[in-house]
Amino acid sequence: MITILLIVLTIVAIFGIVKLIDKFVPQNKKWIFTILFWISAVFIGKAIYDSVLEPIKFKVIKKERYTKVINNLRDIRDAELAHKAVTGKYNGDWNSLVKFIDTARYTLTQRRDTTIIDIELSKQFGIDMFKEKVLIDTLGTASVKDSIFKNSDRYKTMMNIPGADAKFTLKAGEIEKGNSMLPVFEAKMEKKLVLADQPAYLVFNESETIAVDGVNGAYISIGSMEEINTNGNWPRYYDEKK
Repeated sequence: MITILLIVLTIVAIFGIVKLIDKFVPQNKKWIFTILFWISAVFIGKAIYDSVLEPIKFKVIKKERYTKVINNLRDIRDAELAHKAVTGKYNGDWNSLVKFIDTARYTLTQRRDTTIIDIELSKQFGIDMFKEKVLIDTLGTASVKDSIFKNSDRYKTMMNIPGADAKFTLKAGEIEKGNSMLPVFEAKMEKKLVLADQPAYLVFNESETIAVDGVNGAYISIGSMEEINTNGNWPRYYDEKK
């Protein structure tokens, strides 16, 4: 809307200038103003063009870079969930988390239902009485690295922010819920780190984003240190592109 208003005001201003030149400038000097007019028109036209095109280009660049960031954050979440499955807690240290992925193994189990004699009830009633019981059989172990990352070693660089000389901020700990202490983690980065070469006003507007189809706030993050949550703060279509 602002861009349209600027275009309209520019056209009105140009029209007014042309009328003033035609009315007050002598015929033999009009060529000077004609040249200045065309030079100004070129600069004004470029400014208007940029004001329309810049946000469009920014949106495309932003989505491409956010997609790379989100891919890393998904890997971080997978690594953290594996750590919690094996140890019962999350990990807030990159070196330790990578070492865990390299060396840890899942315990493979099988659950099966069976029926056994209930000794107490059998004594009480004088006949065989039975009860249901769940048995957990250990089948073996499996590598965490192979289970999550297959033949890739991208977990060794998942902490690096794509396109920026920085790492994600990683925290892990516990929060109290009811009478229990439950593990939580959070990994995040400031949007401006991957948008540093973009127009400052667009980066600022992006950091203030509050929209259903946007990554809200100044950060791209996954998990939370304030609630039980392992989701990312990006809209669903980033996951649909996965």
